[in-house]
Amino acid sequence: MNLRAIKSIYAFEMARTRRTILQSVIAPVLSTSLYFVVFGSAIGSRIQEVEGVSYGAFLVPGLIMLSLLTQSISNASFGIYFPKFTGTIYELMSAPVSMIEAVCGYVGAAATKSVMLGLIILLTAFFFVDLRIEHPFLMLLFLILTAITFSLFGFIIGIWADNFEKLQLIPLLVVTPLVFLGGSFYSVSMLSPTWQTITLFNPVLYLVSGFRWSFYEIADVSIWVSLAMITVFMSICLLVLAWIFKTGYRLRS
Repeated sequence: MNLRAIKSIYAFEMARTRRTILQSVIAPVLSTSLYFVVFGSAIGSRIQEVEGVSYGAFLVPGLIMLSLLTQSISNASFGIYFPKFTGTIYELMSAPVSMIEAVCGYVGAAATKSVMLGLIILLTAFFFVDLRIEHPFLMLLFLILTAITFSLFGFIIGIWADNFEKLQLIPLLVVTPLVFLGGSFYSVSMLSPTWQTITLFNPVLYLVSGFRWSFYEIADVSIWVSLAMITVFMSICLLVLAWIFKTGYRLRS
């Protein structure tokens, strides 16, 4: 394992975040703060509590998960797409660096940035609502596993995309709607039985539910099911990446 190569790619990607801190950190935090103000004030005045938790506090895990998923995908996909776009990907492929080491560097940096952003949003939430975290270590585990998994997913999107429109297609048209419909802003128990059943097919529900359980010990599905789902999705992403590296899909052409 070429640790120096991993460290170099990781440091380069982290340096890019420092150069674009306005859009990488400040913009997501400001937009999430607006969710607290709008949803917490406007809707929170009508919905006082959800399963014994104030509505403003109930929103926090869902909002963190929304930012975590979108930023993980965005950071990882752009990180590998830009070298493809500029042609520097061929320098990387000709260097004594395996694709596994490249994934560790790119995905590691993307996941680190997403976890940092999630923790910043969590700290920001304390200024808006009374927040408690029943299981902080489990919360961090979910945060890290989700960041790594969706950074892997974003890396796959970055390899698949051949233009900037495709780079944003799945995050905007698939992931964001799934997050909004995955119990981020409401409890699934508030839905009709038919919609409760339909919602169970939304994979994001299991992430939001497990993450919220680590805060308040309330969940729409079992915490173990949530952990199993994220493990399955991570395994699928790793298998897809293994196939891409074996076949050279979108890398050698």
